[in-house]
Amino acid sequence: MSRPRYSLVARRYADDLAAELGKLGITMWPTYYETREEFNAAMVAGNYDIVFSETYGAPYDPHGYVYSWLTPDEGHYSALPTVGINTTQFAADVNAVLGEMDETAREDKWTAILSSVHDKMLSMPLFGRRIPSLVNNARLSGYAHGYQQYDYPLHKASVLDADKTVKVAPGAQTGLFASVGRLDPHSYRPNEFFANNWVYEGLIAYGAGGALEPALATSWTSEASADGVGETFRFTLRTGVTFHDGATFDCSVVKLNFDHVWAGDLTSPDWHGWYGLPGALKDWSCDGEVFVLNTNAPYYPLLQDLSYIRPMRILSPNAFVGGAASDPYTQNSCPTGWGTIAATADHTEVTCAGTTAIAGTGPFQFTSRTANADNADNDDLVVFTKNADYWNVANTGDIEELHVVGTYADSAAVKAAMLDGSLDAVVGASVLLPSDEEELGAMTGFDLSYGELSQNTILIMNIADKEIRETVVHGVNRDTVIASELNDAYQPTGRLFPTTLPYCNVPLTDFAYDFEKAEEINCPGGGAAVTTTSTTTTTTTKKKSKKEDMNGFKYGILFMVLFVIALLSGLAFIVMKEKEGEPIFMDITTKTPLTPTSKVENA
Repeated sequence: MSRPRYSLVARRYADDLAAELGKLGITMWPTYYETREEFNAAMVAGNYDIVFSETYGAPYDPHGYVYSWLTPDEGHYSALPTVGINTTQFAADVNAVLGEMDETAREDKWTAILSSVHDKMLSMPLFGRRIPSLVNNARLSGYAHGYQQYDYPLHKASVLDADKTVKVAPGAQTGLFASVGRLDPHSYRPNEFFANNWVYEGLIAYGAGGALEPALATSWTSEASADGVGETFRFTLRTGVTFHDGATFDCSVVKLNFDHVWAGDLTSPDWHGWYGLPGALKDWSCDGEVFVLNTNAPYYPLLQDLSYIRPMRILSPNAFVGGAASDPYTQNSCPTGWGTIAATADHTEVTCAGTTAIAGTGPFQFTSRTANADNADNDDLVVFTKNADYWNVANTGDIEELHVVGTYADSAAVKAAMLDGSLDAVVGASVLLPSDEEELGAMTGFDLSYGELSQNTILIMNIADKEIRETVVHGVNRDTVIASELNDAYQPTGRLFPTTLPYCNVPLTDFAYDFEKAEEINCPGGGAAVTTTSTTTTTTTKKKSKKEDMNGFKYGILFMVLFVIALLSGLAFIVMKEKEGEPIFMDITTKTPLTPTSKVENA
């Protein structure tokens, strides 16, 4: 990748994990990838044994993250069958819970799913994290964390002096900010969540404690659909709202956006079908200024899914190729780089034409960008201006311009900028080192705060031998990793999702650190190490017990005895033993060789 600084902390995690597992005689050889594409290709191919992953957090979990496991481009997809989980049945269970409209029954189904993957040790939970923010308290006040990942509501903050231009270093998908990407609302990387969230809005917003709040829709109702199969949702739309380019927001614009995002095979897992909403949608229309949405089956997370930052945010009609009359099949808003989405038996071909402008209804509007002189794909500076016509003026501060700075080479440069006053705020994770967060946060000139715990970092284990998975689960001291690389914003965890998320506070067996237990599982009785090498250069070691060493000697004696007997008994005896399934020349090992413990690290 173009900025190797991103993997610095992850590499330290890997080093710490390697040290922890080394105490048990397991050697971990991390493999690093230079690009996200190479990393994803390795995951899709199942070309790993352990890989870092992070749960999505609110509002996606548990349903969004777990549903994503059903698509081949996610790491869990290849690991499920490896650990003995039937993928067909698992998909059926996940779809069943998504369609469960009874709250009690839904709770029971989630408990069964989460207990199953926990007991199979599909992953090893490491730690949960809270998103940090560090602000210069002589410049800013009133900043409060958002309620989903990359939600940085700086429009609510107030400036304490006459200069209303605020400079910020935001946490990005690549760690330290590199680029806001295309800034179109209907696609993914290299777009950045935080920038899209400033510019574009959806019908519903995600609030404190998981509350679903009005955004471009002021209210909504739902009832069983006329066909008795799905549901009908009616969204009353906000009036008096204009886009950044002056266009009027109304129901026809909502329908236009839905027409484009869900056209043709864009609903498939290759595109937007990484979550359950696309498969649940049947049709949509306008009843005056009420947007009517019908589903083809019950789907309980629909409203929550509409609060996601992408891909269902609303773009100005002027920004579509063809304007308000844009054809969703021949002039679709999907990026031109996606090419043509092929026709299928059920869907018409879609041609991606991209968008012509960056224009939403959000609190900030895009003004300009300055590309990096050496890499035009990166931004040195991106300027956003306050939306003077924002509908939610009562909940808006007084920042006039927001400058997103991308010239920092590493976290040390960000720290220096905070100290010399040229930077006003750091919002988001993986911008400053945890130790630097704490150091600056202890100074009188800065306010350090953390959001709610919502995301866990885990290790997906694509390892068939459950003893190895269990050894890893109990053999890594999470406290050591946290103490070495992180700070108080992180806490050790033994479960996939934080208990604060819906349906995730279920009773589970303890995955606590227990070195003696891990040692007993991996090498009962202690003993020397045996090394096995895979077809790659990855090497894993597992200790062989003293009992097994003695068994080798015993089997040697037994072999000699049998050899003498064979000479005396002749060929008939050998044939008889072969037919009985007890060949003379037997394996003397009793353990399945270890597979490599780590090959892929999140890049």
